[in-house]
Amino acid sequence: MHYPRPFRPLLASLLLLLALPLHADWQQHDWDVMGTRASLSVWSEKDAAPLFQQLETEMERLNQLLSPWVESSELAQLNLHGHEKPQAISPEFYRLLEQSLHYYQLTDGAFDITFASAGHLYDYREGKAPDDAQLADAARHIGADRIELLPDYQVRFRTPGTRIDLGGIAKGHAIDRGIALLKEAGVEHAWLSLGGDSYVLGDHRGRPWEVGIQHPRNREKVAMRLPITDLAMSTSGDYQRYFIRDGRRIHHILSPQTGKSIDGLASVTVLADNSLDADALSTSVFVLGVEKGLSLINRLPETSAIIIDRGGNVFYSNDLTTPE
Repeated sequence: MHYPRPFRPLLASLLLLLALPLHADWQQHDWDVMGTRASLSVWSEKDAAPLFQQLETEMERLNQLLSPWVESSELAQLNLHGHEKPQAISPEFYRLLEQSLHYYQLTDGAFDITFASAGHLYDYREGKAPDDAQLADAARHIGADRIELLPDYQVRFRTPGTRIDLGGIAKGHAIDRGIALLKEAGVEHAWLSLGGDSYVLGDHRGRPWEVGIQHPRNREKVAMRLPITDLAMSTSGDYQRYFIRDGRRIHHILSPQTGKSIDGLASVTVLADNSLDADALSTSVFVLGVEKGLSLINRLPETSAIIIDRGGNVFYSNDLTTPE
């Protein structure tokens, strides 16, 4: 395999090393937020504790805004009352809904935040799944065309029973907000991750960061390592939230048509210029499958994908393969 654009090898590593402050050092911080683990490594000559606190505060703000499990969040309130009358929401939440509907159209419905109409019936910790009758009823309320965006940052659901969940886009947005704050603070070299989403800012001591793709069947291993810099990476996998029932893997990436877990793929990794796009596209490609998923990625500029199916076969977007 050759090194295409996403891997961006650095041409002057020695000069970059010399450009770093001699008394700077890597500082690391980890915390729990948005139902997962956040991790930040920054290269800084100052104490990064205030910066760590700033990112913690920002991500918790987003959690309070977008979590379906926080009763007072705008998202939870919209799920409760969106079918009754138009709900006024914040411009930030409104823009995320606009972007979600953009991906709904771009992916021919594969990216659909109304999957939550069925998704809320699953309990992955307790190993509980809805029966066929419950799923059939819930699936009637899936379809992002049921979301109506109105002027003055108002939104309503056209039908009762429809729920939304921004799990396929919210963490990407949180990463992008975190990177924006790091840049505003003058940070030039960092790695920020949140669950399966991450962004590498700058380089790692004059060399590309090596970011691993989790092996989908062995938590102690990585499937491969990617040398990247100034790039977002998102992995969606059937191993992130799941349980096994009657030999079948029941996981959190659901078909918008049936409300059931998608079969066939184990993980999808997407590389893009920002985390929101990478997050939405990794979910979309998982739903679309290898052929349709790669066809979508190959049409998008500055975007790459690596797919691992349940048989362990690996598939790459065109920019990651050597032309024949």
